[in-house]
Amino acid sequence: MPRYFFNTRIGAELLLDPEGEELRDPDHAWEVARTTVRELLSNQAASPELLKAVLEVSDDGGEIVLELPFSEAVIDPSDIPPAAIH
Repeated sequence: MPRYFFNTRIGAELLLDPEGEELRDPDHAWEVARTTVRELLSNQAASPELLKAVLEVSDDGGEIVLELPFSEAVIDPSDIPPAAIH
């Protein structure tokens, strides 16, 4: 299974994930990233700076496979009315 690293960028600072996690594919990495961000935000609700952070998910080769802004992770797609999507 591929290994993905979940690095957090806050402004110019990059907090590296040295261990990473073995996951089945990039879709699974996205699910883990979203859950991770939501957990961080629920534990750090008093820190509005975290809403400006981005979780950068990279593969074993160091290539970024996805970037998830913390502000987007708080939006639940099921909360958006279908008429607003079109």
